[in-house]
Amino acid sequence: VFGVALLAVAIVLLERIVPAAVAMVLWGMLMICSAVYMGALQSLPPDSGGWKRLWKGLGLVLLVYGVLMLVGAAAGGKDTVQPLRGLAVGGGAAAEQHAAFKRVKTVEDLDRELAAASASGKPVMLDFYADWCVSCKEMERYTFSDPAVIAEMDRFVLLQADVTANDEQDQALMQGRFGIPGPPAMLFFDPAGSELRSFRLVGFKPADEFAGHLRRAAP
Repeated sequence: VFGVALLAVAIVLLERIVPAAVAMVLWGMLMICSAVYMGALQSLPPDSGGWKRLWKGLGLVLLVYGVLMLVGAAAGGKDTVQPLRGLAVGGGAAAEQHAAFKRVKTVEDLDRELAAASASGKPVMLDFYADWCVSCKEMERYTFSDPAVIAEMDRFVLLQADVTANDEQDQALMQGRFGIPGPPAMLFFDPAGSELRSFRLVGFKPADEFAGHLRRAAP
């Protein structure tokens, strides 16, 4: 039991750096192997006690869920909670759809894009993202892919600062310019290029709450 728990912790840590599909395969393998050790594929004698039956039942649950993980990964799914999401209408591409961001790296990049957005009279949303940020991936998976959120974000110029490297340029943009310790963080700017500080968001936000926030940030 402790060995399986340690392997599960290792997968949780790996989820921060490996693609979601790879994490699904790892979870599926761990569940299926655990189910085999629990006797999910072995027949029980008629006089088996309740604990053995319960143990096998739990093993069967792990076996089924592990198989669903592998099927979901093969179908393009990337959600360990809903492994068959990739089998929805439109397949994995539909499940992956979300608004497109333009990447910025430096303070100069941001100023240039803010000036361009100001010239076109559009508000700006700046998203701070990193590959090792679990909440950032949850935002992309559950919030930015929501149809209502996509419709609201379409009114913004969408910028994203990938601070995975956390180098000097990233620090200058995050802490030097805005005083943000790290991702995830979403900043909003009016059409004149001024930040709406009261609308800053830090951390994961569910889709319905985020859509309402977008409407208030750019009514």
